[in-house]
Amino acid sequence: MPKLPKKSSPKASSLAILGSGLALLSLSACAEKNQLVVDSGVGVASTLSACPNTAIPEHTGDVTIFNPANSRDASAIDVVATITNVRPTCDETGAEIYATASFDVQARRSDNRGQRTVTLPYFSTVVRGGNTVVAKRLGSVTLNFADGAYRAETKATGAGYIDKAAATLPEDIRERITRRRKSGDADAAIDPLSVPEVRTALQRTSFELLVGFQLTQDQLQYNATR
Repeated sequence: MPKLPKKSSPKASSLAILGSGLALLSLSACAEKNQLVVDSGVGVASTLSACPNTAIPEHTGDVTIFNPANSRDASAIDVVATITNVRPTCDETGAEIYATASFDVQARRSDNRGQRTVTLPYFSTVVRGGNTVVAKRLGSVTLNFADGAYRAETKATGAGYIDKAAATLPEDIRERITRRRKSGDADAAIDPLSVPEVRTALQRTSFELLVGFQLTQDQLQYNATR
């Protein structure tokens, strides 16, 4: 798949549709970024990677279309679509990381008469430290219902660039986390992840690639309150 052209970083307000706090439903990751495992009491082993985690922000993984559009009755539900089977990949060989998330979109309509095409917008967004938008791109996915079919399915892909240097822990912080400790060492009983500067560094180098439907405010509210 050809790489997307680089785009300038938008303001954080461009992700307002995701809602306050960017609550995430984590799905998977192309590498377990900053995953830390206790190493038999003698230190902390690390499988640190610059690749981002991949997730769907809360309330953006599905969309409901009504007919008529201003109704919210169950009998007025026209089409329901869901993002599923998110599959992340990551190329971190260069100065910039290129992360992708391919996914399936599954939909069901209430009236199976005739052929029908439904196009839905979606986003892919790179977020740093859980709340800072680095980049956002919009795309669209088209579902083709055959005559007599209630269901349709298709595939789509979201992607984004990440500065590898920004996603890499400083060497001194990495050493503090991964250094093997012996019983009797002055800091043997201290969890390195409890140290404020270590926690701050981990958050600063933490990135997510988020994908979801680009919802209207009414659609987002419906998902949040149903």
